[in-house]
Amino acid sequence: MESAAIPQVKETTKPVVPPPISQEPPLASVGPTMATPNDVVTPPLHDTTTTPLAPKVVTNTVTPQETDFSSKESSKGSLDRDIALSQLENEKRSSFVKAWEESKKSKVDNKAQKKLSKVATWESTQKAKLEAKLKTLEDQLAHKKAEYAEMIQNKVALIHREADEKRAVVDAKRGQEFLKAEETAARYRATGKIPKKKLLGFCGC
Repeated sequence: MESAAIPQVKETTKPVVPPPISQEPPLASVGPTMATPNDVVTPPLHDTTTTPLAPKVVTNTVTPQETDFSSKESSKGSLDRDIALSQLENEKRSSFVKAWEESKKSKVDNKAQKKLSKVATWESTQKAKLEAKLKTLEDQLAHKKAEYAEMIQNKVALIHREADEKRAVVDAKRGQEFLKAEETAARYRATGKIPKKKLLGFCGC
């Protein structure tokens, strides 16, 4: 019976020598106590289709629906990533533009402030010059006013003196006329004559 079983092992092992049989040593090493020629040629070794290679083939096989779903997911993920990148680029561009705008406005504002400061300085300088000129004119006018006032006072004093002289002349002439009239009247009284009308008219009225 042993001689009959050995040829069957040879016949079965020749057509069943596929490349995956390289995994048989671990199977043989699993049971060292059962390592006999009969056990090695036992039919369960021919059922290589039930080895873990079959599940590998089954798990590696992907259906068209799964591939479509995975491609859709990958395309959707890439689309979301592109949208997110686009939003980031837009935000970055907006922040850059805003920073540029603020910098430009700040420069314009600083330039305008410098010009306004120059205008204010120019205005204050011109006002100070005009005020100094006005002060000088006022001083000059005050000096001239004092000079004119002194001159006028001198003229007033001169006129007053001349008036006094004229009044003195009139008073002196009046005294002489009074004295003459008194002498004439005394003569008339002494002679008993009457003054002529002309004289009366001259004196009288």
